[in-house]
Amino acid sequence: MEKERLSKDSFFSVGFDLILLGENLPYDLYINSSTRENRERFVRIFPMNGRLSTEDIATFKEKYHQLYVLEKQRQSYLSSLVKNQNFTDVQKTEVIKDSAIIYLNKIFDPGKEFTTSILEESIEGCKESVEHMIDVLGDYEINQVQDLIGDLSFHDFYTYDHSINVSMYCISLFKAMKPGAKKEELVLAGLGGLLHDLGKIKIPTTIINNPGKLSDEDFETIKQHPEFGGELLDEGDHCCDGVDFEVIRRVIMEHHENYNGTGYPNKIEAKDIHVLARVCSICDFFDAITTKRSYHEVLSTEDALAVMSKSVGRKIDPKIFEIFCENVNKLGLQGKIKEELPDDYDPCQPMNVLPLQAPQIKKQAEDIFAKEGKDEFGKIKGDNNLFGKDKKAG
Repeated sequence: MEKERLSKDSFFSVGFDLILLGENLPYDLYINSSTRENRERFVRIFPMNGRLSTEDIATFKEKYHQLYVLEKQRQSYLSSLVKNQNFTDVQKTEVIKDSAIIYLNKIFDPGKEFTTSILEESIEGCKESVEHMIDVLGDYEINQVQDLIGDLSFHDFYTYDHSINVSMYCISLFKAMKPGAKKEELVLAGLGGLLHDLGKIKIPTTIINNPGKLSDEDFETIKQHPEFGGELLDEGDHCCDGVDFEVIRRVIMEHHENYNGTGYPNKIEAKDIHVLARVCSICDFFDAITTKRSYHEVLSTEDALAVMSKSVGRKIDPKIFEIFCENVNKLGLQGKIKEELPDDYDPCQPMNVLPLQAPQIKKQAEDIFAKEGKDEFGKIKGDNNLFGKDKKAG
């Protein structure tokens, strides 16, 4: 087979079992032929447009330790993977997730200088990852997304896994709200979820990764991350085909605004909060209390929905949450847990123990939903202009 030396280009590793067989390969395959540690020498062993057989892969496994693809061919690799019916959704999602983490790491890596060009490049990569995620999820309902997330591996940096999970939930929830949603709308829903914590790159990691109770001073620092994220997007004139940066900015800025106007940073309420920020808030909340981490036990789906239901009309949108519940749990709310989480609970922060507390005294449902109209409960009325520039249009 042809061997071609290459230098200066970056590569990513691919699994032997995740290579396209029997069709024209839309990427080149390489190996690292160097025997010296910390020194790489990549050579091409199989060219683009060639066809590989099962026997070829078996031979590669015997001869080589690892296969690689050029970074600039990553999207071609992902596209071929997503479309192939021979791979499971878990396999596909793992690869897409790893790619998304690479782009997120470019933004969050404290060892690298942050620039607007890095942000724009990373957002472009994140967008492509979201597009592939939409293709894999297809008509998944939220409970199926939850099962899929449960089968995926997780990493040391909570922000990466959490953001990717929130992105997947946002895609599925928005599709449940709007079954005929265009892919570009789903991309914005997923990208908003993936980037909602962008501003945390300006927060010390000692605070972000602290699983204990934060001091009042540290919590005030954490509360600045939505504005920090908005400021980062405001730096430079960003351009990424198919991305409405004003919508992404609003999701970043508003995902901690509470439905009753008690959130941060601007204490806006109800329909003044962009619909995709309200979607993100619910997905953010749900993933934080249901996804297993090393530092705290999680709630069952039923108990999670029961806890979240106590925040309806205060922290989260009642109508969107009703659709979320219907899509997650067809049997309805059956959780036995009586406690709730405080309105200032931050789903983005890892915690040793969930700060459950006795329920607060609150109004009857008729009063909570009065401003929107009891008869309209369960309808997403007034959210048709999802991507308008006017603050109150979304």
